[in-house]
Order: sequence, then C-alpha cells, then structure tokens
Amino acid sequence: MSHMHSIVSIRSFVVPEIAASELPAQDSKGADGEQLYHPPEIIPLFGISSKMAPLFQESGYKKGSTLSSSEVRSVVINYVKTNELVDETNKNFVKVNPILCDCLLKKSEQDKISKLKWDDLLSRCLDQLQPFHQVTFAGHEPIVRKGNIDPINITIAQRSSNKKVTIIKNLELYGLDPQTVANILQQKAQASVTVTTLPGTKDRAQVQIQGNQINHLAKLLLGMQLCVTPYH
Repeated sequence: MSHMHSIVSIRSFVVPEIAASELPAQDSKGADGEQLYHPPEIIPLFGISSKMAPLFQESGYKKGSTLSSSEVRSVVINYVKTNELVDETNKNFVKVNPILCDCLLKKSEQDKISKLKWDDLLSRCLDQLQPFHQVTFAGHEPIVRKGNIDPINITIAQRSSNKKVTIIKNLELYGLDPQTVANILQQKAQASVTVTTLPGTKDRAQVQIQGNQINHLAKLLLGMQLCVTPYH
C-alpha cells in the first residue's frame, strides 16, 4: 500500500480561544429533525513541568497546572515586573536572572545571554511548557487531554488492484460519529464504505470508502450545516 496524498488537516473544526457564548447561534435541529453538528471549542493549554515551576510559583501555580497562552503571558509579565527585570536602557529587553536562566536558556547560552526581547522570552516560555488541549462540546464539561489534538487524518491509499481508497481517522476527537459520517459519505459518493477499528486502539474507528473522495469529504466536513449525531 502506498500513500498518494499527505494528511489533510481540517482546521475549521478548531475554534481556538473563543468562548462558546461567542460562537454563532445555530438551531439545534435540522429541517428533517436530525441534530445539527456543533464544532467543539478547542483551546491549546500549557502544562507546568518541574523545570518551569520556579517561574510560576510566585503566581500561585504548581507543577502540573495547565494554563492558556494568555495566562502564561500574564504570569511572565507579572514575574518580570515584580522582580524589576525590565532593562533600564531599553524597555524592549528583559534582564535574565538565575531563575529565567535555568528555565529558558540552553546550557550553551547561559554564559552568553544576559537579556532577552519580550517576544523571545514569551516564546521560549511556551516552548518549555508541556502541550495540553481542552475540548468542550456544547452542553458538556470541558475535557483536558495531554498533547496536541490530532487533526482529522485523510489518506488516499492504493490497493493491489490499482483501485484507490480514501481512509479517514480521528473523527471522534471532533465529536463526529464515524458510522454516521460513513453513512452520509456512502449516500453522497455512491461508493462502498466500511468502518473498522483503528489499528492499535480499542475505542477508535476509521472510515474507508472506495475511490478518491477528497472533494466529497471537503464539502461534508467543511459544511457548517452538517447534520450528524454528536459522538461522546
């Protein structure tokens, strides 16, 4: 089996740092009574490691706490101001004290760098924190998971008889039921569809449909009035 296309990331399902109250209002039922799909709210979070804990403890956070990027920014700004680390001659720079040195600088840099620009300081801080993400489906409590959320993975594969198939993975992460998506695809594309357990998992599925169905998938997944049953 050879892969003909790289992964397609369906970014319109990701609504970073937007409160649910700010999302456009949608009717909960479609014309035929089916429940309309509401994209989950997905926010990247940053976890505090033991190495980074000294920088955050003054603000009351401990190892294992998770923060949004704006919260991380506030902590860093407060730390710099509380410890009077803004450079007197150029306010665009921050003086590196021992804690910032240990948390943010590589060993090879520790004897060479005494100041950092604000944007460099903040980006280094985010890079040193552990990635998490929070997923919130309408009417449900937020779910916090470790790591970055995987995009919906769409692959075109070549089978032995020179026939192509389209394989879709990670639908569940975005509240989409693989069987429902498979049923809709079968109707749209008039092609054979199967749903199987995703290799290496117990509770995840992948959808496989005959032929190159990228166009049908794009219309289906990017349509804001998609009628599917939310998967929880």
